[in-house]
Amino acid sequence: MNISVEKAKKIQKKLSEKVEVLPLKKEISYVGGVDVSIKGDIGIACVVVMDYPYLREVEISTSKRRICFPYIPGLLSFREGPVIIDAIKNLSTKPDVFIFDGQGIAHPRGIGIATHIGVLLGISTIGCAKSVLCGIYKEPSLEKGSWSPLIYNGKKIGVALRTRTGVKPVFISVGNRIELEQCIEIVLNCCTKYRLPEPIRKAHIIAGKEMKKSEPALL
Repeated sequence: MNISVEKAKKIQKKLSEKVEVLPLKKEISYVGGVDVSIKGDIGIACVVVMDYPYLREVEISTSKRRICFPYIPGLLSFREGPVIIDAIKNLSTKPDVFIFDGQGIAHPRGIGIATHIGVLLGISTIGCAKSVLCGIYKEPSLEKGSWSPLIYNGKKIGVALRTRTGVKPVFISVGNRIELEQCIEIVLNCCTKYRLPEPIRKAHIIAGKEMKKSEPALL
């Protein structure tokens, strides 16, 4: 994707105007976890589909692409988005909601990778990040399920959510076509004995294994 930083930011601005924050009305049967492994100029995306709320693995989709956009904070979608879209489009089981290892609207321009892909594909998405990109928060209580608001420019853009007692929180925000309360509930239901929700934890592991097996460049 050979575009300038300024052009990328303009694209983000246009897409941010199309974000839909609304209740996910249908009953959830399948959840997809999305993660990407990058080494050099090669990216491997993995989507793990699990049934919900039982979290039994249903389908795995991986894809591989040459990465053509540099690492620039706030513009992750342009680096990882194409390979993620490939993996999502390869699925035969379509999740009702996707959890991304990254930001939703908790982003300086309101369009992290979960939101970006959610808007492009018209799907329901959740951002579940391991660190804060923008905003301030107070540490939630130590018990699993505790949360505190993540505030940016006076607006609540997500929450710091404790998914395991005594372990660092994750940062949850709406991606697209879902409400924050539903994001919190779904993420908690997808967390077992680990900090990260099972779908993205498994996607991370599989993408890493595929990268280790991969050739150093696309043929």
